[in-house]
Amino acid sequence: MEIFIAGGTGFVGGHLQNILLEKGHSIRLLTHRRIPTAASGIQSVEGDVLKPETYAGALKGCDAVINLVGIIRAFPEKGVTFEKLHVQATAMMIEAAQKAGLKRYLHMSALGTRPDAVTRYHKTKFRAEQSVRESGLDYTIFRPSIIFGPKDEFVNKLAAFIKNCPAVPVIGDGTYRLQPIAADDVARCYAMSLEMPETIGKTYELCGPDRLTYNEMLDAIGKAMGKADVPKLKSPAGLAKLAARLMEGFSFFPLTTDQITMLLEESICDGKWRETFGFEPTGFAQGISSYLQKNPT
Repeated sequence: MEIFIAGGTGFVGGHLQNILLEKGHSIRLLTHRRIPTAASGIQSVEGDVLKPETYAGALKGCDAVINLVGIIRAFPEKGVTFEKLHVQATAMMIEAAQKAGLKRYLHMSALGTRPDAVTRYHKTKFRAEQSVRESGLDYTIFRPSIIFGPKDEFVNKLAAFIKNCPAVPVIGDGTYRLQPIAADDVARCYAMSLEMPETIGKTYELCGPDRLTYNEMLDAIGKAMGKADVPKLKSPAGLAKLAARLMEGFSFFPLTTDQITMLLEESICDGKWRETFGFEPTGFAQGISSYLQKNPT
């Protein structure tokens, strides 16, 4: 197949590129700047996801579109907003696909996305999902939990805290649960879905096999780094939200109120996606050990 990918130069996109190429597919990769030395099987398409005229021609002749575009944090002063990158970008990608006569469309959303979401992140993700469902395309939507892998931000950031700080900050009591999934497993679901008509019109919540509290996750990361104990410094959730509200406009501050809210809401699922895709996901401890032991942050 000839696959067009938007947002494919990011963390998950790199894993997806590898798996698609292994399966013999060709890729047209939307990039801000043309990549002169793209790997064999990859054609770089220079364009802007918010300007369909820059990439619409590259959609012609493709068999499917995969939209991985998304941000976890907005910077309105730089024009980087959830509204633009989730809602508007999705609407424009859908319109471009429709005009090119494409039918197959795979979309990246996020676990926790729902009609009654309280965070701007999840609200805009849900509006994007609604655009996909109403598009008339043969869509599949994926809602992954926290994604881990060698170049992830979440685990590597926590590993840096564990390495460099006498105690790791914990918001609240740290008993809220997370169910992280490996980037390769997310990419595998996308690649398999292209060849599984039964996934059309479906939304899949993706999570790994391990349901861990935040405290347990920190301990697992510490263990992978060779640390027997991870000291934790707990702070009231209300105080953390207040600090984030005052400081989140500054890029150096590590958290936003939305991110704190989502963390406390938990990120877990029932794992029913495995019934469709038929493979066991990588365990968290095993997955992070493969890169934290080789290159401790």
